[in-house]
Amino acid sequence: MNNPPKHFISAAAIVVNNENKILLLRGPERGWEMPGGVVEEGESLTDAAIRETKEETGIDIEIIKFCGVFQNVKDCICNTLFLGRPIGGDFRTSNESLEIGYFTKHEALSMVTFMNFKERIEYCINRQEPFFIEFNT
Repeated sequence: MNNPPKHFISAAAIVVNNENKILLLRGPERGWEMPGGVVEEGESLTDAAIRETKEETGIDIEIIKFCGVFQNVKDCICNTLFLGRPIGGDFRTSNESLEIGYFTKHEALSMVTFMNFKERIEYCINRQEPFFIEFNT
């Protein structure tokens, strides 16, 4: 009998403040990135993006819109992406975030270097319609 398929679903938020700056955290392994992580059992995608942002940065957000999905077919990972805005909280680092800050779009895009994370940010802030990107890496 075959094992049932196992997929990992993650939710990340591109958080843009009133000054049009993007919230990034510097993690211990991947460098600068947007907040996000694995969706827990029984948790909605939006709730996961909100929770991960709070856990990793201390910032409370509201979700403005669903942006799209990046699917890593080979590794069975679906990364859902949302646009959010801060509504409270204070910067707080964690074991997943060594530094936190808001950066201009230009600064943010030059700082993010892990895999296709820069592309994910660009898609979220530049596209009006939801997107679906499929890759095999």
